[in-house]
Amino acid sequence: MSDIDDIKKLVRNQQLLKKEIAKIIVGQDHAVNSVLLSVLCGGHSLLIGVPGLAKTLLVNTVSQALGLDFKRIQFTPDLMPSDILGSEILDENRHFKFIKGPVFSNIILADEINRTPPKTQAALLEAMEERSVTVAGHNYKLDRPFFVLATQNPIEQEGTYPLPEAQLDRFMFSIYLDYPSFEEEVIIAKTTTTDIKVDINPIFNAKEINDYQHLIRRIPIADNVVEYAVNLVSKTRPNSNKATELVKNYIEWGAGPRASQNLVLAAKAHGAINGKFSPDIEDIQAVAPGILHHRIVKNYKAEAEGITEKFIINSLF
Repeated sequence: MSDIDDIKKLVRNQQLLKKEIAKIIVGQDHAVNSVLLSVLCGGHSLLIGVPGLAKTLLVNTVSQALGLDFKRIQFTPDLMPSDILGSEILDENRHFKFIKGPVFSNIILADEINRTPPKTQAALLEAMEERSVTVAGHNYKLDRPFFVLATQNPIEQEGTYPLPEAQLDRFMFSIYLDYPSFEEEVIIAKTTTTDIKVDINPIFNAKEINDYQHLIRRIPIADNVVEYAVNLVSKTRPNSNKATELVKNYIEWGAGPRASQNLVLAAKAHGAINGKFSPDIEDIQAVAPGILHHRIVKNYKAEAEGITEKFIINSLF
């Protein structure tokens, strides 16, 4: 089967996948799309929103529909790195034996990741970047595919620790969930207060997802589209000669090269699920807000004047 046929099959399968997810998740189309794009690219996603917006339910539903192993880690102030990675114990023969932690799964739900101190947050850094963990000097490979889908409460809430910039940069997308519309909330209130159990049918399996990730990387992209992506990222850096006045005035520092890589990869995936055999500038613009939002840091002037990251990113187009 050719790559063109595979892309057509991907379009059909992702539509079936969305139908399965819609059995439980009402609305939140943007969040569902972004999570699926990060899965196709092999990236990680950070879901941000106030409690009660079905962030955890969304991740759980997606993992069922993808037919993947799923583990949930509830991040609390007393969580230790060994609770995530695993630890070595002395067995009955007085030999050290490694007991794998919950990170050894296909999809990790890092629930309320910013409620644990930075020491424990950092335990995920190697797993997210290298797809392996090092414990007591031994390196252990993680199964593919591997995704961290983390939920985060707004940092203004009590008992939260802001994620370090190095860890934020490991997330491909930051996805902001908003309150449902009135009509959506009526549907939620009706469907979740009955005794009817909804079953999710898996549409993919681990091998198919790995194959699709390789397919996305094989998709050709024009030089001018890549240059547009890199130019967009350069504009977010206040010291760059490409920076706009808005960026120079309101941004402390901008996105790094990983943002350019993610823009190109996500644009390929966005184009593919929309039936394109090569992405264009519209695809770059469609994925840019979720990729750049958590990679630009505003200064105090922006905070004081109420300038948002979304406003700055939109001005770059």
